[in-house]
Amino acid sequence: MPVYVIGHRNPDTDSICAAISYAHFLRNAHIPDAVAACCGEVNPRTHFVLKEAGLEHPRLLMDVHPTVGQLCNRDVVTARENEPFFAVYRRMQAHRLHAMPVVDARGGLTGMLSLSRLLELLMPDAAGSDSPRLVRTTLEHIRQAFSGTFLHAVDPHRVDALVLSVGAMSCENFMPRLRERDPGQTLIVVGDRPTIQRPTIQFGARCLVVTGGHGLAPDLLEEARAKGVTVIGSPLDTASTAMMIRGAKIIDSAVDRTFRKYKEKHLARSVRKEVHPLNQELFPVVGEGGDLLGVFTKEDLASPEPVRLVLVDHNELAQAVSGAEEAEILEVMDHHRVGGGLISRAPIRFQNDTVGSTCTMVARCFRREAMAPPTGIAKCMAAGIISDTLNLSSPTTTPVDRDMLAWLGEAGGFDVQAFAEAFFAMGSALQLSTPRAALRMDCKEYTEGPWNLAVAQIEEVGFEHFERLKPVLAEELEILAREKRLAFACLLVTDISLNNSLLLVAGQEHLIEAIDYPRLESNLFQLDSVVSRKKQLLPHLARQFARVVVD
Repeated sequence: MPVYVIGHRNPDTDSICAAISYAHFLRNAHIPDAVAACCGEVNPRTHFVLKEAGLEHPRLLMDVHPTVGQLCNRDVVTARENEPFFAVYRRMQAHRLHAMPVVDARGGLTGMLSLSRLLELLMPDAAGSDSPRLVRTTLEHIRQAFSGTFLHAVDPHRVDALVLSVGAMSCENFMPRLRERDPGQTLIVVGDRPTIQRPTIQFGARCLVVTGGHGLAPDLLEEARAKGVTVIGSPLDTASTAMMIRGAKIIDSAVDRTFRKYKEKHLARSVRKEVHPLNQELFPVVGEGGDLLGVFTKEDLASPEPVRLVLVDHNELAQAVSGAEEAEILEVMDHHRVGGGLISRAPIRFQNDTVGSTCTMVARCFRREAMAPPTGIAKCMAAGIISDTLNLSSPTTTPVDRDMLAWLGEAGGFDVQAFAEAFFAMGSALQLSTPRAALRMDCKEYTEGPWNLAVAQIEEVGFEHFERLKPVLAEELEILAREKRLAFACLLVTDISLNNSLLLVAGQEHLIEAIDYPRLESNLFQLDSVVSRKKQLLPHLARQFARVVVD
């Protein structure tokens, strides 16, 4: 199972680039199955970065609760409906199975087969006079059952419903019984008895099996060819041959069509409750087209293996991918405050530093291990630093950020300043996306005392687009607060040319009243020289809200 390196929900450039770059580092260090993932769509600026760097988008991963697709066994032993009993039974015995899926030639699931239903083929209901002797199969399957030899064959792969009879009586008693049969359904097993072999051939039986390795006289074989009678030589005695022929029955009538199956994204915890009272032993997992992907048992659901995660650019569960609380978190790399209820079952590597970007921390890992990043990865990390520090102009910027950004330009062989200019020239998020998408593009949730908060941020060159869309953004902010059941939600719109911001708010009025920034409108505040959500806005809001008296 892979180890997913993943940032926070509604990922920004630093979150995406840190996940991609750190996954690359881990694959070359000590976790070869590290895979970059993201919990939300890639925004336009980050898309530009990945295109410039020649990197693929990380895997979209919105939920890591264990699913049946993750825990199922993908190495599946299967059967086909047109296979004979003996082949399927031997396969079950070899793999110690009590059930297996039945698939068609394209891998599509058509049914389930249990060992108990399979064995019923050998002991059918004897209510019908011929049912114990009825063998629905092909002559090729019959030959394979006892490793026989075709002395003459007519349509050996055609499926026939044959009535098995043993020629163990006198010719006088045999002939009346023979005439009661349909020649096309007649299968006679006999030893070296020409008195039975000849009338069987003359009758035009579908197949004559000659046992004991005796073969057939040349004249009788010639007559069999003329009458279109298939003749098979068996090396076994008559009793053993007859028994093996019953094992040549095709399994299709034993296949269960009323079974329970699941799509790979079904949550294990939900499925566990559903399958508990069922008698079905094995449960198939199918893809969207009905193709078989794997199988699981009830025991597999009892303690599913958790998804393994490395968290970057966040450490609070409220910001993590859904299901992170059930995952095995191996490591955290972050530059934000520590909080949010993250608890590990075992000691983990936890890196938290007061730098301006998670990508700064990742770049430091590369340099510390003398691992030269490819140009694309170097550009990716540089973009994370440029984005989170507003090209080193944010108050969150540290000397380490400046040092790492310069080192990445040298290591990757590109002009950092030109790259930064191209990054910010990508345009306004409010132009490139809908107001709803822009608001949720970089939105983080927090818990402060008794309140759940959400703080979104958009970086613009000037406030022109914000002023035009302010009524729609305010409405979308109210919708976000209701959907998430938040006490407070806000949008920090930052003018990166002047390093000033505006704060659009929604939520409980007593929290809004606690904000002491200059108030321009009932839901809008002016924040001069405030550009950082992490270092400036959030700590200030936390201090103000801490003074609010809870009723």
